[in-house]
Amino acid sequence: MSMSDPIADMLTRIRNAQAVNKVEVEMPASKKKASILKVLKDEGYIADYQVVEGEKISEKKINVSLKYYQGQPVIESIQRVSKPGLRVYCNKNNMPKVLAGLGVAIISTSKGMMPDRQARAEGIGGEVICTIV
Repeated sequence: MSMSDPIADMLTRIRNAQAVNKVEVEMPASKKKASILKVLKDEGYIADYQVVEGEKISEKKINVSLKYYQGQPVIESIQRVSKPGLRVYCNKNNMPKVLAGLGVAIISTSKGMMPDRQARAEGIGGEVICTIV
């Protein structure tokens, strides 16, 4: 089974794991996923993530340690914005503000994945991957 949108799959796995209060969730690895998870970790939405090498490259997995606060998942909602069928781009002037700055939009820029706040500060735009609250 080929996956048309591995990023959406990753976000769904995180969403589903948190719905049943799982501590960890595992998914196939990719550099793009790892860079998105790095932003999630830096922004405090997940506890940690770990890329686990497999025997074959296709067996590489990522283990994500989810984060809870007083029994509630730290991530209230995580939404895919740009999809393979409909890419969503923004320049530095129309960077999305998620919940008036309380949430984070992850932007894929020429300098790598970064939160909207950092992209705004560096004055660069890019593809809006997802939003997290």
